[in-house]
Amino acid sequence: MPKTRVYSKHTKEAVSVLGQLIKIGRKKRRWSEKDLSERVGIARETLQRIERGDPKCSIGLVFEAASLVEVPLFGSDHTPLATHLNRTAEMLSLMPKAVRKSKKAVDDDF
Repeated sequence: MPKTRVYSKHTKEAVSVLGQLIKIGRKKRRWSEKDLSERVGIARETLQRIERGDPKCSIGLVFEAASLVEVPLFGSDHTPLATHLNRTAEMLSLMPKAVRKSKKAVDDDF
């Protein structure tokens, strides 16, 4: 029996808001569900799930739909996103490649 994934309330609300913003953007452009789904390269049913806020939809597909209807992701301009991407890459390069739990118990009893 497959395990059912449970999402937090915050996650559900965030995905729902993003789905609604995508739907608003699509309607502002007077695109049908079929129009946007063809542009994203997905089935109309998948777009309906995205617009309903289904958290099981691929984040790449959701971001592509949002981008096509100009929903701002991480800010309204693409330049800060590139800057943020470079900054996070620099931070990751300074961090260890792997993180492991310590096998020894720390004796901090003085």
